[in-house]
Amino acid sequence: MTDAYIYDALRTPRGKGRKDGSLHEVTSVRLSALTLNAIKERNNLEGHAVEDVIWGNVTQVMEQGGCLARSAVLASDLDERIPGLAINRFCASGMEAVNLAANQVKGGAGDAYIAGGVEMMGRVAMGSDGAAIAVDPSLAMETYFVPQGISADIIATEYGFTRDQADALAMESQRRAAKAWEEKRFEKSVITVKDQNGLPILSHDEYMRPGTDMQTLGSLNPAFQMMGEQMPGFDKVAMLKYPHLERINHIHHAGNSSGIVDGAAALLIGNKEFGEKHGLTPRARIKATAKIGTDPTIMLTGPVPVTEKILADNGMTIGDIDLFEVNEAFASVVLRFQQAFDVDPDLVNVNGGSIAMGHPLGATGAIIIGTLLDELERQDKQTGLATLCIASGMGAATIIERV
Repeated sequence: MTDAYIYDALRTPRGKGRKDGSLHEVTSVRLSALTLNAIKERNNLEGHAVEDVIWGNVTQVMEQGGCLARSAVLASDLDERIPGLAINRFCASGMEAVNLAANQVKGGAGDAYIAGGVEMMGRVAMGSDGAAIAVDPSLAMETYFVPQGISADIIATEYGFTRDQADALAMESQRRAAKAWEEKRFEKSVITVKDQNGLPILSHDEYMRPGTDMQTLGSLNPAFQMMGEQMPGFDKVAMLKYPHLERINHIHHAGNSSGIVDGAAALLIGNKEFGEKHGLTPRARIKATAKIGTDPTIMLTGPVPVTEKILADNGMTIGDIDLFEVNEAFASVVLRFQQAFDVDPDLVNVNGGSIAMGHPLGATGAIIIGTLLDELERQDKQTGLATLCIASGMGAATIIERV
């Protein structure tokens, strides 16, 4: 089996996912096309240079409906002979696009792919596609469905995480993100989004709140307590599934949960021959990929079992990993990962994460792989693992090695 290499990784800045966000007037297809064009231009890709564009996006309705990947190709400067595949594995969609592309290359189904994703959360509201697990009463009852915020609070309750621990992690995410931008650590990967006249719209992540402190976070009310304790009473649903819990400790709020933002990201994945043909130098090898299903009620614990799986499948231990990117969907997700593997927090999300910079659902998986690669290069380290929790109970992971 041939190796699959990362030749390039880039992303847009993340704009606030609301009407006053800088990217609000940019459509999903246009932001995707801008990202594809940047990959094309940076790597001098001409003609039918890649086999396919695999593009993750979660809320596949309205402007993000149809096959957004193909629409993005046609809206870009890529050759029209390049097709497009839109995929949805909820929050891991961007990672799954990369993993699928890598495994296609490894299996000999094409020399190269562009893979990544997009989500314009300010234009296409999360949940507007109507997921069956949430809206079909028979399935919701059978799976003890609760919203993700309740799931995050269940994790906190089950594993003993406090509000102060969650807030401290959030404050550190903000501090690290601000430092990363100050030291220009994202300079290699972040492209400026420009309008049709070539004027800059956004060149930095605008969701960040670098002045965040424990006092500010402490003033915020728990975001999911009302839906848990009052109608429709999701805490009672949770305790039917987990009767050993006396109550749900609601510790999450807007400050220690991931931000709603707009953004896109792409990676160029190819074999050795592709790089030689186009005069490109590989930056990393995609060593392994994995996915797994987990308990759909607590839902967000996937990073732990999928990490166990990917390590076991490849004869590795947690000590073989130099750096980690664990998506900050909620603070308890990262706290649980660190607890389960006794990982040094200084090795996890070195440059902050989705709590500080936001979580554009379909793009985040690709973003964190690119961020991980940049940081491995900056620190001159070898091996990194990226992982995400996924709605309805799943986990995904990718291990990369510098070459």
